[in-house]
Amino acid sequence: MALALSKPSSVRPNQRMQSAAIPARAGLGLKAEHYRTILEDKPSLGFFEVHAENYMGDGGAPHRYLTAIREDYPLSLHGVGLSIGGSKGLSKEHLSRLKKLNERYAPGLFSEHLAWSTHDLGYVSDLLPLPYTATALKRVCDHIDETQSYLKRQMLLENPSSYLSFSESSFSEADFIREVAQRTGCGLLLDVNNVYVSAANLKVSASEYLASYPIHLVQEIHLAGHDATNDTDGVPVLIDAHGSNVSEDVWTLYASVIARTGPLPTLIERDNNVPLFAELLAEARRATASLPH
Repeated sequence: MALALSKPSSVRPNQRMQSAAIPARAGLGLKAEHYRTILEDKPSLGFFEVHAENYMGDGGAPHRYLTAIREDYPLSLHGVGLSIGGSKGLSKEHLSRLKKLNERYAPGLFSEHLAWSTHDLGYVSDLLPLPYTATALKRVCDHIDETQSYLKRQMLLENPSSYLSFSESSFSEADFIREVAQRTGCGLLLDVNNVYVSAANLKVSASEYLASYPIHLVQEIHLAGHDATNDTDGVPVLIDAHGSNVSEDVWTLYASVIARTGPLPTLIERDNNVPLFAELLAEARRATASLPH
């Protein structure tokens, strides 16, 4: 049976919704294969998070479904292509599209990555690391200031997953992020899986990283799965793959985080090997049940 979408399809891009705050519960990343299940079953969830770049067209079925879902759930808007750490200036066209999405769907939170993905030849389909230097610090802060000023809202900055460290870095990652937040007033999105992956790959302590991280500025948490492999020299490497369930080690690290922060909106990320909706919903319920009451 076809699912009726006559009401949402009448909503125009220039019509604004009322902003809805993200509750301190678990949410899921919105996937096209789950649109109908969500609208038919209306599962008990705190929010859905969408990748901004998937909705930068003006219309069509994705916007009709997203509009319908937005009527029942708050949204968190998560960008993956702004290239906050890039050496070139931010794309005005990309910023314009982000602004239209923020105005159209009034998400409770908006976030981007501490990474770069642009160069002279265009975009690369990855989130690449940057050295933590004074030059990079100024560039990242300038880009965040520009983004927040243009969008007229706060941005959350997500910590990256790391596979190497730069010899020229003069800041630790946690200190770099703290300095960025202090200079720009941005909030933070703490990806607990990224902390675990980075700590394993760089042979450092995840607990020590979190002890120095400005955790009081965190407004959203991400949880995801990772893959284990070996590099060309046979050295074990963890990959932030988003293609499996959250590992027990990451759940344990998450428990230590929320013991300090209290309850926060928590996203279960799954971008590859996307399972049936029921499997993701079970992980979201586990996260909600873990939150302090």
